[in-house]
Amino acid sequence: MRRHGGERQTTGFVVVAGVAALAMALVTLVMCTAPGQRDRDAKGRAPSRAAGPAVGWGFTHTQFSADQGAEPARDRAARLLSDRPMPQNQHIMGWGAQNPEPSPGRYDFADLDRRIALIRRTGGTPVVTLCCAPDWMKGGTAGGTDWDALEKAPDPAHYADFAALAGKIARRYPDVRHFVVWNEFKGFFDDAEGRWDYEGYTRLYNLVHKELKEADAGNQVGGPYLVMDSHVPGDDTYASRLKGPWGSIDQRTLDAFDYWNRHKAGADFVVVDGSSYSKDDRYAPGPFTAARKFADVGRWLRQETGLPLWWAEWYVEITDDGARGGGGDRAGWSERRRVAAQATALVEMAAGGATSGFYWNPETEGEHCPGCLWTSTEQDDGGRELPMMTLLSRFSRAFPPTARPREFDTGTTRILGLADDRTALLVNTADRRGTATVDGEDLTLDGYEVRWVERS
Repeated sequence: MRRHGGERQTTGFVVVAGVAALAMALVTLVMCTAPGQRDRDAKGRAPSRAAGPAVGWGFTHTQFSADQGAEPARDRAARLLSDRPMPQNQHIMGWGAQNPEPSPGRYDFADLDRRIALIRRTGGTPVVTLCCAPDWMKGGTAGGTDWDALEKAPDPAHYADFAALAGKIARRYPDVRHFVVWNEFKGFFDDAEGRWDYEGYTRLYNLVHKELKEADAGNQVGGPYLVMDSHVPGDDTYASRLKGPWGSIDQRTLDAFDYWNRHKAGADFVVVDGSSYSKDDRYAPGPFTAARKFADVGRWLRQETGLPLWWAEWYVEITDDGARGGGGDRAGWSERRRVAAQATALVEMAAGGATSGFYWNPETEGEHCPGCLWTSTEQDDGGRELPMMTLLSRFSRAFPPTARPREFDTGTTRILGLADDRTALLVNTADRRGTATVDGEDLTLDGYEVRWVERS
């Protein structure tokens, strides 16, 4: 869902925290039994599965996740995550976390503690997205939280205060080594000028980068988390030099990216997000072929920066009510088609040079959750694996950050392939059978089938 002329809105509800003392007691109990706690180094850090700038493929926790709900369902989801350890990303405010600093110097980390504890005990690599800002940093009232104002950027006078909060969070969780600065330029669109306030974002980014490196020089920091919005061919609205059969990237986005890239204090990785469809919700040429955008944009970003590439979010499915990102109804697609489209996006992102990506896990309290990784833990029988979990966890294991997968010629344009020396992933992008050739052997795939092949 769009607003402010160029900014995409992602719904940011939160779950109300329980009694603080009880919450902290539960978190302490979980943290004490977390894997690796007895193996911390001299600075109190637990071993990390990925200490470098690339972490691999995982997901972002949203409002409802495996840290809440019915106990049997929570346990079931935690076992699922432990069996399939992946990188897990959590925002510091919103999307399951309360305001971390309701008033200056008064902190509330109960929700963030609980989420980080879940990631620790399930063996995931923790990633923290430093968004959003407490109300008093953006013109609101100290001591309160207006969730309708979640996506406002901090006032420039409070950039340093936000950086200080980021530093405090980094020191609180010394085993978290990967930090993303802000989310989708939220609140940084200048309506009067009709462009992004990239100068303001870059000032904020540089202050946060400095603070995180002072907390620990080994901390990995990335930005700018821009939405790579595009327009379909024939729509010259803000047309740019970055284009393909899917259309062209909005020039205002490239202006913002170019400024950040030239003026950033430093970065260990570059992070963006985007969708295969256009800003006005159109696919070009079609739902599967439009995913080529991820590869084309990825190659351009790698060429411009030379940095490891992360996709913080990616979307391939226009929801039934037109809402984008984490909201809206996804009931219009079959799960088989959905998984095939998501697999296509993963293939294209990896082909474009990305080493890391985070699936924005849809959320619901109800029984049905199209596109979710597991069934809702709000249900007693929830926490059960869904097809997207099967795909994402297998992709994460097959192509870790050390892998160098490449596009694989399957002998047909309808079936995409991605492979390294050990594993091949095949995706039939059509709703009818097709034949692919892998290492001299012909394989028949059903419509929208996703198949893994172990190579000898």
